[in-house]
Amino acid sequence: MDLERLQPKLFAEFKVILETKRLNHAYLFSGDFASLDMALYLAQSRFCESPKDQLPCGNCRSCQLIARNEFSDVKYLEPVGQIIKTETVKELMSNFSRTGFEGTSQVFIIRDCEKMHLNAANSLLKFIEEPQSDSYMFLLTSDANKVLPTIKSRCQIFNFPKNINYLTEVAEKAGLLKTNAQLFAQVAKDASDLEKLVQNKKNLDLLQASQRFYQIWQKNTDQAYLEVSRLTQIATDKNEQELVLQFLMLLLGKGSVSQKKVVDLQKINKARLMWISNVSFQNALEYMVIS
Repeated sequence: MDLERLQPKLFAEFKVILETKRLNHAYLFSGDFASLDMALYLAQSRFCESPKDQLPCGNCRSCQLIARNEFSDVKYLEPVGQIIKTETVKELMSNFSRTGFEGTSQVFIIRDCEKMHLNAANSLLKFIEEPQSDSYMFLLTSDANKVLPTIKSRCQIFNFPKNINYLTEVAEKAGLLKTNAQLFAQVAKDASDLEKLVQNKKNLDLLQASQRFYQIWQKNTDQAYLEVSRLTQIATDKNEQELVLQFLMLLLGKGSVSQKKVVDLQKINKARLMWISNVSFQNALEYMVIS
């Protein structure tokens, strides 16, 4: 991953931090776009065998092992299911009292940290408050608002916004028209997610069906009601239906704002809540059209 292209502003900030040797011991990265890549890059900076101006080379043995998650002094933790258990975090924390295998430093990366059990999160506080000189922790979350205030207050927080322009370029290179590329870029979480979306040819059919439905809905409510059945025949599973709802919201958000668009956006949100509550996709869309 080219961090300088993915997150140019953040890359520039951390470059200065590394060059001036001001890397903090605990960070909270909010947003999924290249946050893990940045955490790994900063981990590489602690162990690189051929650094240049404190920046990792990316090519030495240590850098390569870290990139593959095979380096003994870089511990990576993510949820099993929907939770990170207290026992798992406590076991991880016990490593803070040990010396690193490859050197004096240790790096701990916890992905989706908002999914830690309350006791697990609290067990991190001692390290964050009293860090060892050569240990570093990177907590990754999709949304910092979901993380405990006690954790947030003790970490330096950096936001990782999605780089829409970069993703749009990638989608265009994959063969999509610019307008469609922008829509795919907006629904994709990151570059790898975008690649999966583009490779699945049915997703383009879903977009075209969503565009057709949207255009009809904005002109003729009665015809849109009849069009619902065609759209639901194409979007047959939950992932496809979620994608259609996202496309419809994005299409509604394009162009100038009007009172009708505001009302229609409220209708889509209501339909989505109904669908999440196990109302059938077709019934939710029909309610959206006739309400």
